Amino acid sequence: MAFPRDFWWGTAASSTQAEGAAPRSDWARWEELGRAPRSGDGNGFATRYPEDFQLYAEHGLTHHRLSFEWARLEPEEGRHDPDAVEHYVEVLRAARDAGVDVWACLHHFTLPGWFSDDAGGFLDDRSRSYHWARHVDWVGETFGDLVFGWKPINEPVAYAFGGFLMGSMPPGKADLESFAKALRATLLANHDAWRLLSSGGKPVATVMSLSPVYPAVRSREPDEREAAENAARLVDEIVWTTWIRALRDGILAVPGLPMEERPEMAGSFDYIGFSYYNAFTVHADLEMGPYPADARVGPLGYAPWAEGLGLVLRRLADELPGRPLLVSECGIGTDDDQWRTDVLRDSILEVERALDDGIDVRGLFHWTGVDNYEWLHGYAVPFGLFDRDREARGSAALAREFALGR
Repeated sequence: MAFPRDFWWGTAASSTQAEGAAPRSDWARWEELGRAPRSGDGNGFATRYPEDFQLYAEHGLTHHRLSFEWARLEPEEGRHDPDAVEHYVEVLRAARDAGVDVWACLHHFTLPGWFSDDAGGFLDDRSRSYHWARHVDWVGETFGDLVFGWKPINEPVAYAFGGFLMGSMPPGKADLESFAKALRATLLANHDAWRLLSSGGKPVATVMSLSPVYPAVRSREPDEREAAENAARLVDEIVWTTWIRALRDGILAVPGLPMEERPEMAGSFDYIGFSYYNAFTVHADLEMGPYPADARVGPLGYAPWAEGLGLVLRRLADELPGRPLLVSECGIGTDDDQWRTDVLRDSILEVERALDDGIDVRGLFHWTGVDNYEWLHGYAVPFGLFDRDREARGSAALAREFALGR
């Protein structure tokens, strides 16, 4: 079957990656401490956004997710920067003029320093229920008439994992208790944002980082196999079950924390959106590796595997029946654009097969449009359909072919 005429073809990016770190953000401090490469002005989106939107529209990529950088909008508690507000208004108007519908994200891994440090961030119940809720409400009122939809928090599990278990992102903690508390708090913050934003009548979607998870066994010893299977089940529970139970059953059960009845979370969000890049294996000691084991591994250490996207779509359709799905991120970081093109083609075909099987998939957003800053890897790992000079790659031609239906 052909893709539906109203299927959403798009791209995704974040403010820090496309515009560089906001001076008052926790990520700017991370760079100053030497914990990450300098982001500079990102890929120049802050000044080149009209050109970028026109480029996307010409290729049929008429939906785009960007993030409103809280640390730009409210660099100090209670003080909004009018220049930053006007900038985002101009960005949204330029998108509309180009025929691009914008989905806005409110938290893509970075926070204002005053919120994450002084106010305790999401983990502080008062900060989450007051400062975060106030910000969400203000953003909805300020920009709501110019956006198509909302994707409030990008990848709650990945944010908690990087900042509170691995210590590779702000605030740099590395223990299981902090991770569990951060995951709980971020899922609750995401729900709070849905509740507030949905009152404006625009659709609200999740962006969950999802991967098929497999046990990895280094030997044939039964004890090691059992330990690897247990480890894989734990990771699967974190990646999948925790948030699915909340959205389906109203039960928030984060491993390591008491189970909570949260009936208000059941049925929340208009679309179940997710990012997909790879599957992975889990060893008995919780070390992770690429899957399939013999697949080509990219510069970020994982093996892009398009078939896994089909598995994700089918699992979501089984576990959350009747909920429309969005592929909110899908891509590959590599200098080899032929590989990117092959992975993109195979991924699109997986979505097409899912549609053929009656799975309600509404759109696919490629990560990313123009090459941008890749967190701990700086500018060394390109993800874009277009390079930073806005030159189209072969993968952009493939995206255009599908998006425009020719």
